[in-house]
Amino acid sequence: MNGFVTTSGKALLALSAAAVLGLTGTATAQAQTTSQQPTRAAAGTAADAVRARLAQPGAAAAGRIVCYRVHVAEQGWLPAECDGGVAGTTGQSRRIEAIEVAVGNVGWVCLNAHLADTAWQGTRCGNDFENVVAGTTGQSRRLEALNIRVSSGSVWARAHVQDIGWQNAVRGKAVTVGTTGQSRRMEAVQIDV
Repeated sequence: MNGFVTTSGKALLALSAAAVLGLTGTATAQAQTTSQQPTRAAAGTAADAVRARLAQPGAAAAGRIVCYRVHVAEQGWLPAECDGGVAGTTGQSRRIEAIEVAVGNVGWVCLNAHLADTAWQGTRCGNDFENVVAGTTGQSRRLEALNIRVSSGSVWARAHVQDIGWQNAVRGKAVTVGTTGQSRRMEAVQIDV
């Protein structure tokens, strides 16, 4: 009987410890979830992500929204990020080849990409809830710099660049991130409006 009680006691102690750890982990996960505003959007285009963000409770107070996704070498299109989230990769030496941007409650957004062996691609614009794509896919061509312009308010952006890391953020009605004339790939980007 002594062995049975010891075994049962150990099992009860192990279950109690697991329950306490499980509850603590759940509480910690819930605290992290509620304290951090998600920036990653559901799968789909940047415009889909803008619509999804505006459909969330409390989104009307947020007002202006920007969502964007990047096409990365050997990975293709990554999921959309919104309002300052990191799109792309760092520490993997992967080039951004294209970017898709959509805005909500901004009016319009224009993009111009500086590409390897091409220079500035030419301005492309879209109204609220429209996807604007700059860069190329299927050509193995790195995006080196990006100019972003909005119709109202300002835009904030920064880029993670090969051999430089994160550049300082810039804000204005029109901003340019990345580099030109240095043959450096953009690897990640953050944008906010």
